[in-house]
Amino acid sequence: MGSFRFRVLIYSLILSFTHSLIAFGHVGSPGVLVQKQAGNYQILVSVVPPDVVPGTAKVTVFVESGRARTIQARPVYFFAGDEGAPVHDELTPLGDNRFEGVVWMMDSGSSSVELLFDGPDGKATIVAPVVSVPTKMEPMSTGTSLGLAALGVLLVVLLITTVGASLADGTLKPGQAVPASFRRKRLIGMATAAVLLTVGLTGWRTWWNSWADDYRTEQLYAPLPITSKVEPVDGRNHLTIRIDTSHFAENRSKRRQLNFLVPDHGKLMHAFLVRTPNLDAFAHLHPDRRTVTDFRAAVPDLPAGQYLLYADIVYRNGFTETLTDTVTIPKQAAPAVSQLPDPDDSWLVARPMGVKENAVGLPHLDDDMVLCGIPGASSRLADGSSMFWTDKPAQVLEVGKPYRLKFAVADAQGKPAALEPYLGMGGHAAIVRSDGTVYIHLHPVGTYSMAAETFLVDRIADTTRYFQYPDPTVFRDSIDRYVTHLKQLPEPEKNQQLMAGMPTMSHPMKVNNMVEFPYAFPRAGHYRIWVQVKRNGRVLTGVFDTQVKESLM
Repeated sequence: MGSFRFRVLIYSLILSFTHSLIAFGHVGSPGVLVQKQAGNYQILVSVVPPDVVPGTAKVTVFVESGRARTIQARPVYFFAGDEGAPVHDELTPLGDNRFEGVVWMMDSGSSSVELLFDGPDGKATIVAPVVSVPTKMEPMSTGTSLGLAALGVLLVVLLITTVGASLADGTLKPGQAVPASFRRKRLIGMATAAVLLTVGLTGWRTWWNSWADDYRTEQLYAPLPITSKVEPVDGRNHLTIRIDTSHFAENRSKRRQLNFLVPDHGKLMHAFLVRTPNLDAFAHLHPDRRTVTDFRAAVPDLPAGQYLLYADIVYRNGFTETLTDTVTIPKQAAPAVSQLPDPDDSWLVARPMGVKENAVGLPHLDDDMVLCGIPGASSRLADGSSMFWTDKPAQVLEVGKPYRLKFAVADAQGKPAALEPYLGMGGHAAIVRSDGTVYIHLHPVGTYSMAAETFLVDRIADTTRYFQYPDPTVFRDSIDRYVTHLKQLPEPEKNQQLMAGMPTMSHPMKVNNMVEFPYAFPRAGHYRIWVQVKRNGRVLTGVFDTQVKESLM
């Protein structure tokens, strides 16, 4: 226990004295939302991981249906598994079927929060994947720094004068004058104490700086760098993403086990391209792995310009990461083609963000219609159908509030249009803040990776104390064969296999023309939302804009 408190104190102090850095993973969206049915309980779970490890993750559970009497939570680290996990802590019921609490995240890396439900409607278990890594270093406030400095000076002065007094004054009788020899003895003692304190404080400062440097260089999360480019190959533009491994030898925070990438709903990489500054062109691609570090995808007929690139990958231990870059797309050399090599790839060219088609230059939000008295928005899809943002709770949304972003599709006659699975899910969504500093890839069941949940659930079921990786070359080859096999399957068979591998991740809607995504916007600003569904074998993309303000709470 003493060692634990000491580690917490050291990391907390380091955090106070240093500066913040960029966050990991889904850019600017570190929290995790899980929406699903667990036994007889319909729940929405929010986990906000700590910025510093060790640290506490805040867990909030909304029980929307079902009677839960108690909910217990504990962290489970991938490498330690169930055998190395601590005991559960009970969350506090706060009314309105909401429970809150914290769990200590003691290890960096891939982990999860396991939740146990108990009540009149039975028992159930949920696993929420969490990437728990130190991501920021903040400076101590000026007032606190000055206060601690003044206190330190006072303590040093008191210690030096105490040493001087103990060497002389203690031997004098009441009223006796202080001899000159005693004054010299006192000065020598105080000078010696000052020298020793200076040496000690210098050593402490060196040790402190060493701890801070180790935290900054060895433990603080470092984004995996990539270089990306778009260039013609056989007359057609191709996107090449190369992972930079030149820093792997520097320290452990920069290394990655690239042989152990795993597919997430059938794809090793999900790459999103968004043209800046107007966010008016968008593509969702799935680059193929050519070597351990190189990925390539054909580029659709996107307009030339500068694009933001967000590429999602998942490792065998459940660690998820978003690789980021900017890339310039030149004008397409060959005539445009309507079909890419991967039929799951999709793209859209839309109006610039914040501009109505019939009112060029005028700013607007996404409230272009009212559905049953509730603000809504519409987007025309490529096949002539329309997508509607239904049940929008307000014209302007609030930071940090969990929302269900619900969308419905109607055909050209206004009738509900049945949707098909897209990569084993009811739909996908991507959200980007206007300046690119926030990005998230959403699914109907939450903001986490499906592959990460699968591996973390399997790890809890595993009884081994420590996880052992298989042979990297054999593992990589088997994954490549599996991904190639999936691409060759007919669409119904492929979705059947994907959904069979994600049995707990289904989130069916009552009406087959609807899809919804849970999300809490992390910052105020303007956002663009791309919602992707599949109909008649074709991927369709709707685009919506919205504004988010600081919460009034």
